[in-house]
Amino acid sequence: MKEKTVLVTGANKGIGFGIAKHLGLSGWKIVLGARDEQRAAKAIDELKNIGVDVLGWVNIELRDLDNLEQAAKEIEQQYPNLSLLVNNAGIPSDMSVDSEHTEIADIKETLDVNFIGTFALTKALFPVLAKNNGRIVNVTVPSEISPYWHPLAYVASKAAQNAMMGVMAIEFQQSNTPLEVFSVHPGPTTTDLNGNMSLPGFHDIETVGQKMAELINDGQNHQGEFIELYPIVKED
Repeated sequence: MKEKTVLVTGANKGIGFGIAKHLGLSGWKIVLGARDEQRAAKAIDELKNIGVDVLGWVNIELRDLDNLEQAAKEIEQQYPNLSLLVNNAGIPSDMSVDSEHTEIADIKETLDVNFIGTFALTKALFPVLAKNNGRIVNVTVPSEISPYWHPLAYVASKAAQNAMMGVMAIEFQQSNTPLEVFSVHPGPTTTDLNGNMSLPGFHDIETVGQKMAELINDGQNHQGEFIELYPIVKED
């Protein structure tokens, strides 16, 4: 039986670390995608200490297309059994401003990382993933605009990512490509991305990581689905 190998981007902290941890505890071999070697090494030590099989880490900088091309080559060579890509890494944008005061530079940077970078990495890994009947899971937010939380740059970048997922899913089906892609909204989660905000209805990284692993391991086909782990509850 071929080993189950997953690349989780942004896996050195936050939701990415939680996903890597619980996928690892359920039998997956983990490849960490991270930008910083020291932070990656610290995360690897923590994971190994609890029994997770970490194969290594890959330097992934989503805003650098040359870096992504090199990373994909490294992954294909070192981890030829890769069958799961979890696109978790991203930047938050300036969440403190409304659309009138959002800088164009912030919109561009957020799209470059969260959409273009994510697309470029995914595209570059198509061959190895398809060879292994692989899956692509995007950690994202709903395209529908919430009245309670709606930072323009971030929401726009994730809406583009959701569109990418939907288009790819249809194309995979139409061309009989052996790939599956779906998106998951973890729901409100306390992380660095939101300044460790903790309000009623928020969940922690441990809870979300475990729930994500359960979803990925459920044996079902989720092609083209947008799945909410913990939907945002509307206020009265």
